[in-house]
Amino acid sequence: MKGLPVRLPLGLLLTVSSAALAQGNVAVNRYGNPARLAPAPTTAAISERDLKIRLYQFADDSMQGRQVGRAGNMKGTAYIAAELKRLGVLPAGHNGTYFQVLPYHLRHFTSHSRLTVNGNPLAWNTDWVAVPGNRAPRPISEVPVIFGGVTGDTLNQITPQQANGKLVVLLPAPPQPPGAGRGGGRGGGRGGFGGAAPSRFAGAVAIATIDLDALTPAQRAALNTPTVATQTAAVGGRGGRGGRGGAAPDTQRVDSLALFRGMVDQYAPQATLRVTRAAAAALFGRQGIDGLTPGADGGTVTASLDFVEVPSDFARNVVGVIPGSDRALRGQYVAIGAHNDHVGFTAPVDKDSLKAFNTERNRRLLANQMVALTAAQLAEIRVNMDSIRRLHPRPRLDSINNGADDDGSGSMAVLEIAEAIQAMRVKPKRSTLFVWHTGEEAGLVGSAFFTRNPTVPIDSVVAQLNIDMIGRGRAEDLPGGGPDYLGVVGSFFDSKDLGETVANVNKKRARQLELDYKYDTTLTWSGYNNIYGRSDHYNYARQGVPIAFFFTGLHGDYHQRTDEPEWIDYPHYAKITSYIGDVLVEVSNGPRPRMNGTNPTKPPRPIVP
Repeated sequence: MKGLPVRLPLGLLLTVSSAALAQGNVAVNRYGNPARLAPAPTTAAISERDLKIRLYQFADDSMQGRQVGRAGNMKGTAYIAAELKRLGVLPAGHNGTYFQVLPYHLRHFTSHSRLTVNGNPLAWNTDWVAVPGNRAPRPISEVPVIFGGVTGDTLNQITPQQANGKLVVLLPAPPQPPGAGRGGGRGGGRGGFGGAAPSRFAGAVAIATIDLDALTPAQRAALNTPTVATQTAAVGGRGGRGGRGGAAPDTQRVDSLALFRGMVDQYAPQATLRVTRAAAAALFGRQGIDGLTPGADGGTVTASLDFVEVPSDFARNVVGVIPGSDRALRGQYVAIGAHNDHVGFTAPVDKDSLKAFNTERNRRLLANQMVALTAAQLAEIRVNMDSIRRLHPRPRLDSINNGADDDGSGSMAVLEIAEAIQAMRVKPKRSTLFVWHTGEEAGLVGSAFFTRNPTVPIDSVVAQLNIDMIGRGRAEDLPGGGPDYLGVVGSFFDSKDLGETVANVNKKRARQLELDYKYDTTLTWSGYNNIYGRSDHYNYARQGVPIAFFFTGLHGDYHQRTDEPEWIDYPHYAKITSYIGDVLVEVSNGPRPRMNGTNPTKPPRPIVP
C-alpha cells in the first residue's frame, strides 16, 4: 500500500507480555508463528501452510525489503518468476520472459575517467573521484581553478560571478554535533545533478570538495559502484521545480538566456568531484592547501569523465498468463495483481522494543477513534525493557522493512491462486492475467507502466482484481476487524456488475466474510485518505477497466521493520485468498462486467448492496 507522507516520532516505549511459546522445539509467538520457517514444496490447494511457506520466503531478510530500484526487488521478482516457471504458467512479459522491465538505470563513472591540471594527471580513485548523478556532466576543457571557501559558509565564499565557468574547490563544512541538521538532505551527493554544490555556484563547470582522505580505497570505489537504480528525471520535475533554483514566480521576468542556461543545467549538470588534500594542492600548484583564501587562483583543468548508464533489472513487473478454456473467450483476460515491492531498508533498531511500541501505539490509536496521536500522546508510551530482555537477552537489531503484509500477503496470494488455477482440469473460460506490479510504493509506477504498455490489449482486460495487504485485519488492528473481516474498495464505483459478483460469491460461502465498503467514502481516520487512489487498481480504472480492490486495513506494523511473516493471521489470510480465487473464476466464466458510465477516477458515492 502506497503510504501517505506522514512521519510519526518514535519514543521510548511500554510493557510487553510474554510472547514466546513453544511448539515442539520451535519457539513461536502468541499467534503460533515462528520467527523463521524453512522452504518446502507447496500443493495445488490454497492453504494456510502454503501461504506461510511462500510468505516466509518472499518477506525474508534476504530480500532486503524488495524496494524498487534496489537489488532486493530483483531478488523478489526472480522468486515469483521461478515459481511461475515451476508451475507451468506461461510467460507474458517482454521477449518471451516473465518480466516487464521498467526504464530504471544504474549510472556511474568508470575508471577510464581522466583529469589533468596543467597537463599533469591526477590518479582516479587515489587523488580524485567523480560522483555520479542522473546525467552526464558538462565538459571540462581548460577550465580555470578557483578556491571557493568552506562549504556552507556563504559569508566568506566567492561570489557567483567569480565561480562562473570555473572549477570551484571547497573545503568541507566542519563536523556538526549529533542531531544537528545537515543541509544536503536525504539525496546527498549521489542522487542529484550537482551533488552538494551550493546554489550560488550554479554557474561553475564543476565543484570539487576536499574530503576524500577520510575514505578507504574501497569506500572511494563504492562511490562509483551504483546500488540504486533510478528513472531519468523529467525535465522540470513536478510542479515546475526545474532549472537551477526552481521556477521563477509569475511576477518575475526571466530572460531567454536564463531559461536556456536552466535547460543546459538539467541536461548537462555541473560535475561533482571529491579530491584529497594532496590533489587539491596540485590543483593550485602548492605544497599544501593551508593558507588558501577564497578567490585564490589555481591551474587549468581538463577532464574526460566516462559516464555510463546501464539498464537495470532492479525494477520489474512480473507477468504470467493461464489461457482460457473457451475458444471464444480466451482472447479476453481477467487480470489479478499485487505489488511486488516494499520500502527497502533503513537504520537498524531493536526490533522487539519497536514491536512493543507499535502495538501500544495502535492500541491507543484505536481508542482514539483512529485520529492521529499527538506528539505528547506518543511521548507517553514507554517500553519495559526488562520484560523484553527476559525474552531476548541481547538486542535484536533489524534494518529490513520486510513488507510481509504490504504487499507480501497480496503477492503470495496471487501466486497461490495461480497454482490453484493451473491445477484445474478445466480452466476458467477467459484467460487469467497475473501481474505483480513493481514500484507501487514509489507512486504506482509499475501499474502505470503496464497499463500504458500492456503486454495484452488493454481493452481485452474485462476486470482487474487487486490485492494489497490481506494478511492482518484482526480486531486489534482496526475498528471492526476480526476473523472474517475484508475491506472491498471500488467494486461498485466502476461497474455495478462487478460489485454484485464480488458480493454474490461471498453469499455462496458456507461462512461468509464480512465485506466492509467503508473505504469507498471519505474517512476521517488519519492515514486512510483516498485508499481508492493509493494502489495499483487505480491505473486500470483510469483505462476504463472495472476493478475490485481487496484490503484488510492498516495496522501498527504498516511500513515498519516489524511487518514480518510471524505476525500474519494465516487462517484469515487463507480464507480471503480462497474467496478471491472464487471471485476470479466467477468473473472469468460469467458475463463481461459493464462499466457504470461514470468517471472511475472521480467516483460518486458508491452503490452499496
